[in-house]
Amino acid sequence: MEFVSFLNWIIAILFVACYAYQFFYIFVSLVFKSKKSPDAQPKRYAALISARNEENVIANLIESIKKQKYPSELLDIYVVADNCTDSTAQAARKAGATHVWERFNNVQVGKGYALEFLFDRLKEENLIEQYDGYFVFDADNLLDENYVAEMNKTFCAGHRVVTSYRNSKNFGSNWISAGYSLWFLREARYLNNARMILGTSCAISGTGFLVHKDIILRNGGWKHFLLTEDIEFTVDNILKGEKIAYCPTAVFYDEQPVRFLQSWHQRMRWAKGYLQVFRHYGLSLIKGSTVGHNFSCFDMMMSIMPAIVLTMLSFVLNFSVSLWSILTFNGQVTVVLFSLLESLVNAYGLLFFLGGITLLTEWKNIYCSTPRKILSAFTFPLFMFTYIPISAVALFKKVEWKPIQHGVSKKLDDIRA
Repeated sequence: MEFVSFLNWIIAILFVACYAYQFFYIFVSLVFKSKKSPDAQPKRYAALISARNEENVIANLIESIKKQKYPSELLDIYVVADNCTDSTAQAARKAGATHVWERFNNVQVGKGYALEFLFDRLKEENLIEQYDGYFVFDADNLLDENYVAEMNKTFCAGHRVVTSYRNSKNFGSNWISAGYSLWFLREARYLNNARMILGTSCAISGTGFLVHKDIILRNGGWKHFLLTEDIEFTVDNILKGEKIAYCPTAVFYDEQPVRFLQSWHQRMRWAKGYLQVFRHYGLSLIKGSTVGHNFSCFDMMMSIMPAIVLTMLSFVLNFSVSLWSILTFNGQVTVVLFSLLESLVNAYGLLFFLGGITLLTEWKNIYCSTPRKILSAFTFPLFMFTYIPISAVALFKKVEWKPIQHGVSKKLDDIRA
């Protein structure tokens, strides 16, 4: 059974080898400050919102867009009410959206198809070239009042794709929402922020990003339809030579799931989506990392694959040996279980460190009680451990896009209270 312990250590070493650079990212973010983009002339933008049964939250997003400290005549709002069975379209119109389209297609389902629909409608209306860039938001988002102005500065500094600081509307709801929230805060502060400082490409994370019209025209609209269309969009742009930028001063908030089953379905889609992206773009990323010496390709490759593969390898190894020990009565079960426990303790400690340092540095940006903040550092590793069965099932299960229900109807003042 020493062989099992040896293999567990090998897997741990591989984890370190794959992700050591991300610890360097932490150092960079702690030591160096990101450069502020200079003031810039306002550009004309369109905010695109794809919404499915979001009547409870979409008006608050539109209100936060209309309250931007930015010339209102340079910011239009377009909504697609996608396969809705509620009053999302009416709520968006009442809230003051520039235009609302309704889409009904039960075959092509998902955010990628909804965005394609929006860009196609803009093209039909001869509007697509009137805007310098396009913001993409989810209906549950809320924007800080300076969001567009700050994104405009980064955009005008020469960056054609810009992502932003992702915070949460409901950090303190429970351990699930806190787990999501810490992960996204870590992603903003210790991944994208470091990438921006070092001059490598950042990554889009679902929502809250800005893309230049020339990229949309080059692509002929929106052409990314995998389960994780954000990661696909990121990888596709990196392979085409784009460097995605990050604006730390542009803050938006979104709602995190609070029910485990809902979280399970969402993260199952993400896990399956990572596999899809690697299947479609993996060879190109490997080629870009090796032949092209493009660090951003290596970074994205590490982001979508090794964690799933190594975690599953460890799980299968320890489970198989434990089962063999039980069936053969060889008395080595305790040794195997101890080795597995050791691996879990080490993993817990690492995740506690990642969650804890994020909590400490982003403390003032987290809106919930102090006890809940502290508790989140201890529950964050448990939240991340639930990815193990999710990743395992995603390898074999057919996964389809499913909407996430949002019911946290808050405004900015409610969050910051």
